[in-house]
Amino acid sequence: MMPEIDLDYIPNHVAIIMDGNGRWAKQHGKERSYGHQVGVESVRVIAEEAARLGVKFLTLYTFSTENWNRPEEEVSALMGLLMDSIEDEIFLKNNISFRIIGDTTKLPAKVLERLNSCIESTAGNTGMCLVLALSYSSRWEITEAATQIAKMVEQGKLSVDGINEQTFATYLSTNFMPDPDLLIRTGGEVRLSNYLLWQCAYSELYFCDIFWPDFRKEAFYEAIHNYQKRERRFGKISEQVN
Repeated sequence: MMPEIDLDYIPNHVAIIMDGNGRWAKQHGKERSYGHQVGVESVRVIAEEAARLGVKFLTLYTFSTENWNRPEEEVSALMGLLMDSIEDEIFLKNNISFRIIGDTTKLPAKVLERLNSCIESTAGNTGMCLVLALSYSSRWEITEAATQIAKMVEQGKLSVDGINEQTFATYLSTNFMPDPDLLIRTGGEVRLSNYLLWQCAYSELYFCDIFWPDFRKEAFYEAIHNYQKRERRFGKISEQVN
């Protein structure tokens, strides 16, 4: 049964670790790439539903920097699937804009060209922003930010005393969006896997056993329903929040 959710308390930013594609495929006697193919449909379903509910940012952990170490045939299949699954119609129909975060220098030229084309064609959309974390890891992102800040200090464009949390955040690749309110991980694992570590300092974490290809509307609603039952205190006590 679909859980009831409060439409006045929808998380502004939802981040998802889409885990379990390979294990789902193995359960069904298929190659790992088949799990990724079916997982694309979950992306479409969740993106459209999130946009309809009023989520402003949906960030999906699509490919980590560590994933480059996977077998070459799987990486190639993932890159091909990525190109085929970016459909402008989905973005236009749902007024969704598109962004990517990560070390894009490692992406194949044709993939990057297709992604940039989608970013440009959806830039005017005013609804939800769908963000793909590609060739991304938090340690990479934080190291890059620290390097940029060091260069600014070296060039005399930034003082050491001017470095604080707010300053540091502007050098992160996520500087265009707020921190996640809710982080969902599918597939039964209970860890963050180098994903949005800085940004998730006070995010609500939700873990479920459902493999990503089976994560659809009802499972998404259950995650939001669970989020809505929590009290977010940000280091304060209940009396201060209420």
